Formats: sequence, C-alpha cells, structure tokens
Amino acid sequence: MTTLTEPGPKQRIESIDILRGLIMLIMAIDHTRDYFHKGGIDPTNLAVTTPFLFFTRWITHFCAPLFVFLSGISANLAGTRRTRPQFSAFLIKRGLWLVLIELVVITFALTADPGYHFIVLQVIWAIGFSMILLGLLIWLPIEAIAVLGVVIFFGHDLLDNRNLPNTGAGAFLLKMFMTARGFISPINQTHFLGDFYAVIPWTGVMMLGYVFGNIYRSSFDAARRKKILRLAGGSLIALFIILRTFNIYGDPIPWEHQKTMALTVIAYFDVSKYPPSLIYLCMTIGPGLLLLVLFERVKNGLTNIFVIYGSVPFFYYVCHFYLIRLINVIVFYADGYTNKDIVNKSGGFNFVPKGFGFELPGVYLVWFIVIVLLYLPCRWYFNYKRTHRQWWLSYL
Repeated sequence: MTTLTEPGPKQRIESIDILRGLIMLIMAIDHTRDYFHKGGIDPTNLAVTTPFLFFTRWITHFCAPLFVFLSGISANLAGTRRTRPQFSAFLIKRGLWLVLIELVVITFALTADPGYHFIVLQVIWAIGFSMILLGLLIWLPIEAIAVLGVVIFFGHDLLDNRNLPNTGAGAFLLKMFMTARGFISPINQTHFLGDFYAVIPWTGVMMLGYVFGNIYRSSFDAARRKKILRLAGGSLIALFIILRTFNIYGDPIPWEHQKTMALTVIAYFDVSKYPPSLIYLCMTIGPGLLLLVLFERVKNGLTNIFVIYGSVPFFYYVCHFYLIRLINVIVFYADGYTNKDIVNKSGGFNFVPKGFGFELPGVYLVWFIVIVLLYLPCRWYFNYKRTHRQWWLSYL
C-alpha cells in the first residue's frame, strides 16, 4: 500500500449508495411492524400468517445481508485511503465503536428500558464484530480472505441439525458466534443478553463483500465489473432455486407442500435468517448484485432520494429507531394507555402492551411517515459530510 499520512477524500459509488438507501428504507418496514402491528403475530407462522403479512416480513430479509455485504465493499474502498496499519486500526476501532453503540444506544431504542434488563445484539453488533475480525485479517493476502469467506459462506450450514454441546463455555460460544437462533442468556437474575445475529456467518458475508470491493476500485474496468456482478448474482439465484427446490442443503428447515398454494409459496420462501442460512443468503444477495448492475445506469429523482439515505446509513439507522419509538410513545398515550401499562410483562420491550397498534395498512402509514420525516435530517447530514472532513465523521 502507498504511504498515507491521513485518509484521503472518500470514494463514493453511487450505485452502492442507491442500493443501500433502498434497503435502509425497506428495513424500516419491519422495525415499524415490530412496534405497531396489532396482535404481534409471527409473519412466518404458517398457522396464522397471511400472504400480505409474510411479504411484509420477507421483503425486509434483503436488508441485513446486503447491508453487511455492502459494508465489506465500503471497508475495502476505505482501505485505499490508508496505510495497512492505519486501516487495520481503523476497522478495529470502528468495530468496537459499533458494538458499544449496539449495547447502549440501539438496545435502549429497542427496549425503552433505562435499566437495560434486556441487552439486544443485532445487525450493528454483527457488523461491528465482523469489522474487528476483518481488521485482523487484512494482513493476509486478498486471496486468503476470499477463500476463508467462501468456506464460511457456503459451509457454515454443515452445523445444521448436528448434536452440538448444550452446556458449558463451548455451547455458549457456539451459540453466540455460530448457531444463535434467538439465543437468550442470563447475565444475572434480572438482566439478560439476547443474541439474534450469530457473528461468524455474517463475517463470511462481509469478507466476500470486502473481496468484491476490488471490482469497485477506480482502475477496474466497468464492463468487466458488470459481467462479474451478473454472473455472481445469477449463480446465487440459481443455487437458491436448486438447493431449495430439492431440499438438498443450506437451510435447517426443509419446505413442504401445504394445504393451499399461497401457504406452499410461503413455506418455500420461509428460509432461516437466525443464523443466516446459505439459501437465505443466496436468495437475498443474488438479486442485490443484479440491482447493483441496474443502478449503474439508472439515475432519476427516485434514485437521487435513495442516495441521500444510502450515504448516511449509520445516522439514518440510529435516528429511525428513535423516531419510531417516539411515535410509539405518542400513540401509546393517545390510545389511552397509562404509565401502569408501560412495562411489557411478556417481554423486554416497553410501550407495546397486548392489543396495541394497528392493522397492516396502519403500519405502512407509520412507516411512510417515519421515512419522510427523516429525509431532511439525512439530507442535511449528507451535505455536511460532503463539505467537512473531521476524523469523527468516519465513525458516524
């Protein structure tokens, strides 16, 4: 690497910002549903779900894998502006910062519990820890990172339905980092840790994103990049269809024909996110790679809006949770609930008593209000980042 005394100007790839902005907006649908959908029905429960409800959940499946994958690409491009020691230190420090944000800022937004009785580890935790690991691995040749990423991406489902340890430190580490499916562990009698994103499978996604970052270097031929993206995206989609149709490998729960065609389709596309199965990753990242090609040649008013949100993902992510929660509290009191109803005795998320919320059209209305209200703050911060170069902007 060339010797740099300080990071140079950040290289922005518009197609990446467009895709990231799109998935950030879609992501907010699921988070709005968590706090406003009346009844708290599990969208993947075939006994009670509906096609509209399942679609509301399924469309947001694309967000986390593409967000992590694009984070890997962005990490690669950030490395072009730093020496290797600077880059390694930056990834480790940013990763630690993101883990801290998940533990303190995001957990409070999720639970609205100042006592932190339930600490939640989700996508920011996974990205942060993956960045720490990547910060240690960037000393290896890019080929070695690619091989390790491929092994994790395609091979982690070998642990599905295996007889793994259920007790002891080994079981705890396996669940935390490899096999977590809503793993909840007591910290003490009143405080609990919930790990919903097993780190290692997501690290494999980030590693492959980091490798793909090479095709976004300014010296890389654009036509060749599009060819690679089409081939990779089409191959992942084909692999999803083959593996899922014949229940060969790549997801712990095979699909089965149901009593109706609608439920059969739901069962087919109901793949495992916790942890992310190979089939889940193929289903989501494959189309995302094809969208990256499309967004290289599509530019209009709508994509310009996506760019705003996609250029300030961390800022948007934190703000959208707190805005959803603010609206949640306002509706809570407007509906006649009182302070005695704040604590949710059936879970760690306050201000969502049983029966609270709206039907799905109301959920979508709240979602639309949230993303519209965040547009001007995101545009302000987008312009601020373009015109300022303070060191702390790299962490926000």
